[in-house]
Amino acid sequence: MYPFNIRPIIKIIGILLVIESVFILSCVPFSIYYGSKDLIPLLTSALITAGVGGIMWFTRRKYDQQDIGKREGYLIVSLTWVIISLFGALPYYLSGAIPSFTDAYFETMSGFSTTGASILRDIEVIPKGLLFWRSMTHWVGGMGIIVLSIAVLPFLGFGGMSLFWAEVPGPEKEKLHPRIAVTARRLWGIYTALTLIMVIMLMLGGMNLFESLCHAFGALSSGGFSPKNTSLAGYSPYIQYVAILFMFLAGTNFTLHYLMLRGQFKKALGGQELKAYLLVLLIPSIAIAIALFFERGYAVEQAWRGALFNVVSIVTCTGFANEDYMLWPKYAWFIIFLLMFSGGMAGSTSGGIKIVRHVLLFKNVSMVLKRLRHKSAVIPVRMDNKPVNPLIIHNVLAIFFLYIITFGIGSFLLTATGLDAISSMGSVVTCMGGIGPGLATTGPVANYAHLHDFAKWVLSFMMLLGRLELFTLFIIFHPAFWKR
Repeated sequence: MYPFNIRPIIKIIGILLVIESVFILSCVPFSIYYGSKDLIPLLTSALITAGVGGIMWFTRRKYDQQDIGKREGYLIVSLTWVIISLFGALPYYLSGAIPSFTDAYFETMSGFSTTGASILRDIEVIPKGLLFWRSMTHWVGGMGIIVLSIAVLPFLGFGGMSLFWAEVPGPEKEKLHPRIAVTARRLWGIYTALTLIMVIMLMLGGMNLFESLCHAFGALSSGGFSPKNTSLAGYSPYIQYVAILFMFLAGTNFTLHYLMLRGQFKKALGGQELKAYLLVLLIPSIAIAIALFFERGYAVEQAWRGALFNVVSIVTCTGFANEDYMLWPKYAWFIIFLLMFSGGMAGSTSGGIKIVRHVLLFKNVSMVLKRLRHKSAVIPVRMDNKPVNPLIIHNVLAIFFLYIITFGIGSFLLTATGLDAISSMGSVVTCMGGIGPGLATTGPVANYAHLHDFAKWVLSFMMLLGRLELFTLFIIFHPAFWKR
């Protein structure tokens, strides 16, 4: 009846819901410690999620691991992100902290997709258990709940290849080990270790454990949710520099972290993508710092910290803020807007188009110009002195085209709800890129609460598209996908 195997799809989504219920329960100790009124909603949400997941798991216990092909992989990944966000919205909705289910779903999808866009006007009145769940959705979504499942559930090993390829962002996926489960464990191991190191460094700066965990979850996932209304603006320069460091590391390909740990420094630091990533961070930071120094009268250190913090936050798609960049000179806004299309390195937790795709695009343009001068010459596009498969170039061109078209359609839909053009474009590009703060009425000191419900659903879809890098989701809408 179906052109794919339905049994593994139901079972694996059920398993993932059970895992999600465990993460919801991890918020209970903070609810008890702070005496907040979210204990029952958290327990109820965990019970409902585990119950539905358990039924799906055990009613479809038997299936052949080889049944998980690429088609099943795309469906599992796409459906999983929609479904875990539906159940992840329950703690907000059942507690009454976010009484609108549209808003609760928006906040949850923003968390799992590591976007960081929020509808909360006063974050600090939200119970601590819910705030921890809000940050936990970031941390789980950053490396990917499916990648985590592959790491901890050995029986997903064979079919996990298709799931891993469908969920992990980037034009090329690198395996750290021939077995995909080992690769997943190493990625999550590095991710967890960096999180713990950041927590310790934040606590050394005077931040308490709860806030340290929430901010570390937000930084390493490139998410940006903070338990404070002012994000990181009220913290010391030391805290802000720690955040800059770990946002930078989160936006770096995790394969490079692994190579560094193994002492392969030359291989880790010699790539063209890393060099381009550093340039994209440094050049705009210097330009904006100069503007803040001369036009706004900032001290040298303050100008540099303000510029670097926000540029790193935008490029890595984290979305933390230490000041309102909407108060900067207007051409600084334009720089920020352009940076929203960049993204971090492939294989990182950041969103966006990714630096490597920009590099390949420019190299392809250079190759075309060379061929105009030497029409009979065979000039391949090279990356790190290696020829790039033409199929990858075609995919890069396709994703740029699809990204711009989707951005245009999304911006039009938001303006149709009455939102001004700058806010509409800023909201769409920031949700597609997983950045969080947009422009104008959705800027770094504003939120998305005032948007029409239709606009929130459009942006929730944009978040999902951006997290799965368009193709993974769009492919299931292609007629050929449903043919046998």
